[in-house]
Amino acid sequence: MKYLLWLMAFSLAQVQAMGIDDDPILGMVKIHQLETRSSDEAHRPWVLEADAWLGTDLHKLWLKTDIEWVDNEWEEAELQLRYSRAIDPYWDIQIGWRGDLRPEPKRHWLALGLHGVAPYYFETDVSLFVGESGHLAARLKTEYELMLTQRLVLMPELSLNLHSKDDEERGIGAGLSDMHLGLRLGYEIKREFAPYIGVQYHRSFGKTADFQHHDEDAAELQWVLGVRAWF
Repeated sequence: MKYLLWLMAFSLAQVQAMGIDDDPILGMVKIHQLETRSSDEAHRPWVLEADAWLGTDLHKLWLKTDIEWVDNEWEEAELQLRYSRAIDPYWDIQIGWRGDLRPEPKRHWLALGLHGVAPYYFETDVSLFVGESGHLAARLKTEYELMLTQRLVLMPELSLNLHSKDDEERGIGAGLSDMHLGLRLGYEIKREFAPYIGVQYHRSFGKTADFQHHDEDAAELQWVLGVRAWF
């Protein structure tokens, strides 16, 4: 882990030392989702999905977070740190670390990814994760922004997770473990800030459904209320 962090820092330092005026170091923080969701339980979860990057057009450092907060406790927490290099005007390859910090036990992964904009402007993130004991995982995330008016924006998204082995301690089964499908309608008060409402559908499959839900329904539909922002 420390060698990977050193490599990322060294890469950005080399870019900065080159002093190229037409490729300055820039940065962005983007909150994709900061929302509360309806739930069958007594307490409503709060969810934060955000990322930040710092770098040039060619080299960037990325920090990604995916957190769920329930009843004053971290229910789920995932953190990723990646180095990204552009291979095309629309695509970057990435390498880094992913940490599943909540729930226990913690898991650490080597992350390999391809991030960019697919045809028809679908923002896409395809990732392969290499864990301990030969455990592999893959994730596909894609989202789209459809401007209905100059301010109303419809935001569909899809996320799929797959695993090569069972991880019963964390309630994850081999194969296609879960799917998230969302549809949100936002109003851009300004381009950088948009409150929204929407629905989120989550379904677990196979042994993941058995581990997590037992005899309960493995599918859940939630109403969401939140904001999206970037700066």
